This record gives sequence, C-alpha cells and structure tokens, in this order.
Amino acid sequence: MHVRFLVPGNVRHGSGGNKYNAKLSEHLTALGGDVETVSVDGDWPVGSPADRQRFAEALDGGATVIADGLVASGAPDEVARAVGDGTKVWILSHMALAEHRELEAKALASATGIICPSAHSAAELVAKHGALDVVVARPGAASAGAGAGSAPKHIVSVAALLPNKSQTLLVEALSRLQDLEWTASLIGSHDADPAYAAKVRDAVEHHGLQHRITLTGELTGQELEDHWHKADLSVLLSQSESFGMVVTESLAHGIPVIVRQGTGAVEALGGTGAGAALDLNDPNNLAMTLRNWLTDPALQQRWRSNALQAREHLPSWDTTAATVLKAIT
Repeated sequence: MHVRFLVPGNVRHGSGGNKYNAKLSEHLTALGGDVETVSVDGDWPVGSPADRQRFAEALDGGATVIADGLVASGAPDEVARAVGDGTKVWILSHMALAEHRELEAKALASATGIICPSAHSAAELVAKHGALDVVVARPGAASAGAGAGSAPKHIVSVAALLPNKSQTLLVEALSRLQDLEWTASLIGSHDADPAYAAKVRDAVEHHGLQHRITLTGELTGQELEDHWHKADLSVLLSQSESFGMVVTESLAHGIPVIVRQGTGAVEALGGTGAGAALDLNDPNNLAMTLRNWLTDPALQQRWRSNALQAREHLPSWDTTAATVLKAIT
C-alpha cells in the first residue's frame, strides 16, 4: 500500500509531533507499507496562497495521504478538492489549533478520516467541533536501558524551551530548594523561541543556579541517552500537551515523572503510580512535591519501583502503526 505522508516543513526543532510522524512512517514501512514522506514548506497552520498551492500539489495523485493537521487544518479547500478527486486524505491531528477554528472544522469535515495520538487530543477536537469519528493511535515507546540515577539526585526536563513547556516554573520551584542537594538539566532546543530561552537563562542566573541547572540545548542519540542514564526524575510541565511522549520515554528508562494535571501527559503517565500529576494553579504544589520527593527515600523508592514496572508494559510503535494501517486500509 502506497502512503504519502505530508509533514510541516516549518517545525525544525525536535517536537513531539515531528518525532511521532517519523516513528509512524518508520513502522508503517516495517509493516509493509510503501511510505513517501513529503515535507511541505510554508507558514503553517494557514500559509500563503503559494503555500496552499504547494500543499495541493502534494495531495494530487496520491491514492492515500496522511497529512499532519498543522498543514491540513489550515487548508480545507485543498483537502476537500483532493478528496473530491478521489484521494483519501487522513488528517493526523496532534493537537487542536489554538486559532482558525472555522478552517479547522471545515478541513476535518472534508477529510476521509481523522487520526489523533491520544484520547485526550481526540476529546479536545470533539469538544471544539462536535461529534467526530476519530481513530486514536497512541505513541509507542522504544525499549531502553534503565537509568542508574545520580548522587545527588538529578532532575531532567526534556522539551524545547517554549512558553508552553513552562521551564521557568521549574526554575522558580527549584530556587526554593537550595537548602537541599540536587542538580538539574533542561534538555531542549534554544532556537524554537530564542526570547523565551533567554528568559529561562535569566531566571537561572537570577537565582544563582548556574552551577546546579544546566541548559544543554537539544540532544539526540547517545548524548541524550547519557542524560537519561544519570536521571532520577523527569518533569514535564506543559500547559497543553496532546500526549507527552517524553513521559513514556522516561518510563522506558525506569524514571518517574511529574506532569501537569489537565493535559495529555496524564494519559501518558496513566495509573502507573510512577510519579504525580499536579494541579499547578497553585505554584507552591511543584516546590512542595519536589521537596517531598527529595527528602523521602521511601517515596523515591516507590516511584522508582513503579516506573521500572511500567517499563515492562509500554506499547510498541508497531502497535501504533498497525492501528493506523488498519484504519486507512
């Protein structure tokens, strides 16, 4: 089966959406699909007339297309035209658009079908646009070696430095724990939003934490594995998150996770007991939870044991790809 996979060309940092797209393409191929990935340049999610024309040309002549929602949701006329001409167009909606509600609604209604990476993101679409027939294909997790941890305890936050990811909130919480021993790494692109990255750096320097909090930039491969190996706790504080693949990546390394309530990251953490989902409307909750964890060996052991147990039961990317393949076939 030939599948043309259209992905946005204007997201260049290691976003969860980009990683999901790459893994889905890889594992659809492993299951026998003939996958052609096409990066569509443009100022998405809407793009200029020339951008939308480029997208229309990428849709043309493909019997089955999976189009990332960041591209497709802002180009409903192009989706409708392609479907009318006989192309099956599935929109992979990682997260509902913050703006352009009418365009997104029209694109989703025109598509052959809709795929979401989590029940949380599917529910957000339905809440925004009414009843939709959505296929949920949760991300898989690659197997990984269990982290060894560090002394003192080492905390990691793996996400691009973006306002939505709330790294400044973590820095503020850690600044209140300077009487305890710990180190931390903020692992993610500084280029996605340079102004916010500067704000994070300024917060670290303002609290005199340069020797305890390291801003590594974006890491991949063995460099990232080295940081997972020495981590004791992972923190993902996104204000909105469709799933939060870094949560299952953490669990794959046997590392517990703190996430924000009300986001898809809660779905990723599930009922594992390997960490906590916090109400961060009260900013004291994060510092208090980190203090409890840092000072309570029994809590550390319980979260760690639960993470190691969850590690044995994580879904594979082949399962994700099989769900998508069944839907589009």
